[in-house]
Amino acid sequence: MATTLFLPFSAYAADEPAPGSSKGGKPGPAAIADVKITTELPERITVDNKTEGTELTAKVVNNGTKETGPITLTVVGFDGMRITAVKGCGQIPKGQLPPGSNSGFACVIDNVAAGKNRSYAVTATYDLQKAGKICLPVTEGTGKKLLWQQGPVAFGTSKPTPNAPDTPLLLGTDNTPAAQGDKPAEPSKPGKDAKPGKPDLPSTGIGDRTLALGLAGALLIAAGGAGFRWTSRRAR
Repeated sequence: MATTLFLPFSAYAADEPAPGSSKGGKPGPAAIADVKITTELPERITVDNKTEGTELTAKVVNNGTKETGPITLTVVGFDGMRITAVKGCGQIPKGQLPPGSNSGFACVIDNVAAGKNRSYAVTATYDLQKAGKICLPVTEGTGKKLLWQQGPVAFGTSKPTPNAPDTPLLLGTDNTPAAQGDKPAEPSKPGKDAKPGKPDLPSTGIGDRTLALGLAGALLIAAGGAGFRWTSRRAR
């Protein structure tokens, strides 16, 4: 039986001063007043035109006055953007991804102190002939209580550069594939393949939905023994 190794508390990148953006994000229904969680993505990334590879940093920030306690940051790709790895995080099994998404990783975090952040190195591929989006939900513990969600938000460009070494993409911009000339790319629709009755990820730009119940189960799998350790720590 194939198994996937998850490292709930493995190394993460040190706090970085690099500027980021919470564009396309908003608090979830379970947001806590004293714990002001947000996420940040870079305003600009570049995609290698030959390999379709790209790298970015996903950050979860606590702007509140109290620590977060256990939370989970999830990085999910849609349409032309596929997440291939998030350093220190566990891959969500294909069968438990949110409907409409193509990839996802869960970063189980023991705590983020007030005024602090955690940064994660993300690698991805981007099919420049399609529109592509990324989503960063933050949930309480390894459950389904949504504290914050950014996206699904687009990375893209209206000026393709197929003959250049790479193509710069801007956050919050729908992608226009080179083959389509001046014709705008059809906006991606997260969850468009979802079956009736199956909840989808909420969207901060296309209309709110409730957090997928299947994702909560995936986070529990990604957490591994983290939940037990949290429980033991609290008991002590």
